[in-house]
Amino acid sequence: MIYAKKLTAGILAFAIVMSSCKNMNKTQKGAAIGAGGGAAIGAVIGKATGNTALGAILGATVGGVTGAVIGRKMDKQAEEIKNEVPGAKVERVEEGIVVEFNNQILFGFDKSDLGASAKGSLDELVTILNKYPDTNIEIQGHTDDTGTDSYNMGLSERRAVSVANYLRSHNIGSARITTKGFGESAPKYDNSTENGRSQNRRVEFLITANEKMKADAKKEAGN
Repeated sequence: MIYAKKLTAGILAFAIVMSSCKNMNKTQKGAAIGAGGGAAIGAVIGKATGNTALGAILGATVGGVTGAVIGRKMDKQAEEIKNEVPGAKVERVEEGIVVEFNNQILFGFDKSDLGASAKGSLDELVTILNKYPDTNIEIQGHTDDTGTDSYNMGLSERRAVSVANYLRSHNIGSARITTKGFGESAPKYDNSTENGRSQNRRVEFLITANEKMKADAKKEAGN
């Protein structure tokens, strides 16, 4: 009963927040969502929409003036990634950043080892991630719906781990990195077309503020 009430409250809070966010910029939206309970809303939205990146970032939202400060820092980092990492799709989401690489850039078909060209693409991202050490990085692996659920889950996990290991070997601290495999469970594109399936074979980087950035942002907001 308590869980059901919390779930309902989270959904209602999200509806209210989103209706009030229509005319806000990304930073302002993050502040509003954080004030409404980012963790609860993130869990609800991530599950309901199948958008694992959105759910995870909303779950890490601080909100308020502190969230607005974090948002400005993320704006700068996202712009650098857009300008300097070819082949990456970059999206600012509330107080975080989603960077997406599809399978054609990082992996061969049904492979989980990184080739030379894939490492080249990641090197550009690594350079920027090292410039902003006060962030956490969640690496999510995804597949299309070809093959069995269990096989796709394993493949997505191996790909996420392969990318994580490469980042660790290039001075990205292990404490910053987590990995998750979602297999075919969270498609962003249409699996009924070859183009859609190829885009669902992807790895996503979720970049969010770590505790130091949050503390620094809170101090800055107070000043």
